[in-house]
Amino acid sequence: MKKTLKKVVQPIVPKSLINFFHYTESIAAAQKYKKPSEQMIVIGIVGSKGKTTTANMLWSILSADGHKVGLIGTANIRYGNKEEMNPYHMTMPGAFVMQKILAKMASMKCKYVIMEVPSEGQTQYRHIGINFDVLVFTNVTKELMAAHDFSMETLHKHNKRVFKRLTHSRRKTIDLARTPKMIIANTDNKHAKDYLIFQADKKLTFGTKADADYKITDVQDTQNGISFDINGTSYKVKILGKINAINAAGAIATASALGANKKAITSGLSKLPTIPGRMEVIEGKQPFTVVVDYAHEQASMTALMNSAKDMKPKGAKVITLLGAEGGGRDSAKRPEMGEICAKGSDIIILSNVDPYEDDPMDIINDIKKGANKAGAKEGKSMFIVPDRREGIRKALQLAKKDDLVLITGKGAEQSIVIGGKSSPWDDRMAVKEELNAIYKK
Repeated sequence: MKKTLKKVVQPIVPKSLINFFHYTESIAAAQKYKKPSEQMIVIGIVGSKGKTTTANMLWSILSADGHKVGLIGTANIRYGNKEEMNPYHMTMPGAFVMQKILAKMASMKCKYVIMEVPSEGQTQYRHIGINFDVLVFTNVTKELMAAHDFSMETLHKHNKRVFKRLTHSRRKTIDLARTPKMIIANTDNKHAKDYLIFQADKKLTFGTKADADYKITDVQDTQNGISFDINGTSYKVKILGKINAINAAGAIATASALGANKKAITSGLSKLPTIPGRMEVIEGKQPFTVVVDYAHEQASMTALMNSAKDMKPKGAKVITLLGAEGGGRDSAKRPEMGEICAKGSDIIILSNVDPYEDDPMDIINDIKKGANKAGAKEGKSMFIVPDRREGIRKALQLAKKDDLVLITGKGAEQSIVIGGKSSPWDDRMAVKEELNAIYKK
C-alpha cells in the first residue's frame, strides 16, 4: 500500500512539499526518541565509496581502545560487540527507524556512534535531527542517480549541507570533556578542498600526498591482507586489496583525533577479520578463491580489477559475476562497467543485481555493449545468466584450481529487488550453498 501510494503521489506533488515532509519527519523522529545523538559522539562518514570499510575499521579501533561503539552502515549495524546485517536495503534507514536505533545505542551507553551518510539519504533529510561531531570525507566519484537529478553538482550540494551544519550545531560534553567539531578528509581526492573549506574546530587530512597529516607509504599486498606505513608507524590489515590502505588511513586519522592510542589502533586494525561483503573471502572445500565484494560502479570496479591482478596466481583465471542496478540509477555506467570488467577478467557472467521495476535484460544488454567493446565473446569469455543464483553457480562451475572468482554488486545486502518485489538474499550464503552442492562429496 505504501509503495503504491508513493508511486501515485510523488509524480503529482511538488518536490518542495516532499522535501518539507522529509525534513519535518526527521525533526519529529528526533523529538520522539528524545534526541539520542546528543548523548554520544557521532562520527559521520561521507563519500561515494569506502564508507563501509572505513566505518568498520574505525569501530574496531575505538572498541580496542576500550569504548562501546555503535555503527550504522550499508552492510551492518553494530551495538557494541553485537552485530547484525542491515536489513533495510538502505544505508540510512527512514528517520523514525534511524532515531530508534540511535536511542537503543544511547540506552546501551555507547560513547561513539559511526554512521555512513550517503548523498541519497541526504536528499530525504535523514541527517536532520542528528548532531554530528566528526565528519570524514572519503571521496566523490562519478555516481549519478535520479535522487540527485543525475547531477554531480547536486550530489555535492547534498553532501555539503551536512558539512555546513557541523560547526553551527551544539558542542557536547561527553564523559566530562567538551567534544570539538572536526573534519577529516582524503586529500588524494580532488574534491577534498571543497569540503575542507567548511568551519570546524579541527581539520586533518590523510592520503598519499606529501602534505597529508597522515601520509600513507609503502603499501604492500600480503597473503592475508595488506601492510603499509603512516608517519613512520607500520600497520597490517586482514582485508584484501591495496585500496583499503586509504580507508584504513581515514580510520587511523579519525581515531587519533579522538584520542585513541597507537597500541589500540594497530591492535584494532589487525584484529578485524573481515568486513561483511567487502573483499570477503568465502571459505569452503573449493580449490580456488571466491571473493564477495560490493563493487557496483566504475571506480570500485577498476580498483577491484587492479586488486585481482595482484591477487591471482600466475596462470590462473579471473572469473567475475557482475550486473547493475535499475530504479533510477545511472544507466550510462553500465557499458563502462562491462568494459572495465571484461578487460580485467578472463571470463565474465552478466546477471541481475537489483533491477527494481526495470527490464533486467535491458540492464544486462547495456553492460554487454561495453564488454563486447573490450573483446568479450558470448559463450566463450562471456555468459548471460539473469538469475543471480544460477549466475553464481555458473561462475563456480567454471572455476579451476587457483582461479579467482569475484561475485560483485551486492556485497552483504540482505535482499534483492526484481519486478518491484523484494526477496531475502545474501550473496555470501548463496555462494556457500552452491559450493556445498558442487563439492558435497
